[in-house]
Order: sequence, then structure tokens, then C-alpha cells
Amino acid sequence: MPDAPHTQPIEVQHSDAQAAEAESPSTRKRPKPGERRIQILQTLAAMLEQPSGDRITTAALAARLEVSEAALYRHFASKAQMFEGLIEFIEQSVFTLVNQIVEREEAAGGDAQLVGARQASRIITMLMQFAERNPGMARVMVGDALVFENERLQQRMNQFFDKIEATLKQCLRGSAVVASATPTVDAQIRASVLAAFVAGRLQRFVRSGFKRMPSEHLEASLQVLLG
Repeated sequence: MPDAPHTQPIEVQHSDAQAAEAESPSTRKRPKPGERRIQILQTLAAMLEQPSGDRITTAALAARLEVSEAALYRHFASKAQMFEGLIEFIEQSVFTLVNQIVEREEAAGGDAQLVGARQASRIITMLMQFAERNPGMARVMVGDALVFENERLQQRMNQFFDKIEATLKQCLRGSAVVASATPTVDAQIRASVLAAFVAGRLQRFVRSGFKRMPSEHLEASLQVLLG
């Protein structure tokens, strides 16, 4: 199966301590407008890649960045807003790629049933690849990083998966028309199963400490699910 198109992961900052030590206060450059905000999100994403799953506090985030907590709040009104920044990255990255996959497969043409199956297969493959390249984001996607955070964050990720399921349903509806008297119902059922499969693979990836790859035996699994 050809690889799905992919997006560049956030360039996380694992440690700038050595570089900071090499610079004197007089030579250290002040971040440009917007750079510090991106730096905060990069560092938060890097901290989420730790498989321990500990809750990240603003104090720990500030310490990693070697700034005060007050400095964080000059760029984000709350920690919830920081997580919203990561969610926005996930949404924009994933749905940009989803649209590209759908458009590309429609342009390729062919049997409606095969086109729909190809679209669904490539969307799922892309989601697995995205999670593997961005393990910190995978923790956000499955809600693991959102425990004890603002409830609206989990609601937003729920809406993300609802939209993925709706997209899969739309892809599969055309193929179901060919073989079923109830295409809408059949497409909904298949999309629901596929969405649950994606969520399950991402959950396993996170709970295994990022050891069980979401793409494990993926092609064979999709052949079973999509026929």
C-alpha cells in the first residue's frame, strides 16, 4: 500500500540548556513576536512525548523553558489555551491531508467502490503515520494528556473524531450504493467501525509507552475491515 501523504511534525525542543549556557546574557537574542508562543507549544509537545504520562504543570513547562510562569501567561491566558494550540495544529494538519487524499483519489477515478475504499484506507494510514511522527500529539488525540484539564478540550477532540468518522462515511457511501439497498446505514456502520479501530490503535500506542506502533500489521488489518 503506498504511503499516505504526511505533514511535518512540530519541531519539538528537547533541550536548549547547553546552547543557553554557551551564550552570555548580552549576546542571547530576544525571541521575535510569535516565536516565544511557538517555542512554548514545541516544548509542551516535547514534554508530552515522555511515556511516563505525568501531568504537565505550568511550573514544569516554565522550568524547561527557563522562564517564569508569568512569562508563559503573557502568551497564553491559561494552560488550556496552550493545549488548544496543539489541538489546532492537529486539526489543521490532519484535515488538510484528508482533503488532499479525497481530492487525489477522486481525480484518479475508477470504480466507485474502489475509490471509496482507497480514500478510507489512505486516511486511516495517514492518521497512524501522523501519530507515530507526533507521539505527544497522540496523547492529546486520545485524551490521555487532557485528563484533569478543561472539559472543553476533550469535547473538541471528540468533535475531531466525529468529523473523521463523518468523512469516512462520506467516502464509503459511494461504494455502498453499488452493493446495498441501505447504503447510508451500511456506510455509517463501516465508518463507525473504522473510527473505533483508529481510536483503539492510538490508545494502544499511548498506553504502551509508544512501543506498539499504530501501523503494526496495518495493511492486513485494513484488508479485513475494508474487504
